Amino acid sequence: MKKTATEYMATIEEYGGDILASDGMRSEKQFVQHGGTTTYSHSLAVTVMCLRIAAALHLKMHERELVRGALLHDYCLYDWHKPHKGLHAFTHPKIALENASRDFGVGKIERNMILSHMFPLGRFPRFRESAVLCLADKVCAVRETFHRKKSQKSEQCEV
Repeated sequence: MKKTATEYMATIEEYGGDILASDGMRSEKQFVQHGGTTTYSHSLAVTVMCLRIAAALHLKMHERELVRGALLHDYCLYDWHKPHKGLHAFTHPKIALENASRDFGVGKIERNMILSHMFPLGRFPRFRESAVLCLADKVCAVRETFHRKKSQKSEQCEV
């Protein structure tokens, strides 16, 4: 049976409520990620997409790690459109991991999820959760980039 958006959000709140309520994550509401989508909305949409992919493919997942790693995969806390050191596509996973480790602590699955979500540009995804995040991130990024209408909500990113 297919879960509703409310059920997915309950799962996200259960495992990642502390992340969503944090000052760092709230600050991501001011940074644009793709198109007109904020980093906060993108991270939430990617998390929902991860849960939907896992359910659709009947994958056994560490659901807590899947949610937390997905929420934190772009936890960079800066506007990547402004000049900074290095190319964002290559540097932001390490920055996101440093911030996530400092603010929340991360285990080996979340660590690999964050560092490998840009694969093939970065590290190889070693866990199912990491592979699901790679796919979900790309699906949502493409939708956000090419659906720039204000009425199009990133959270509607579906399988």
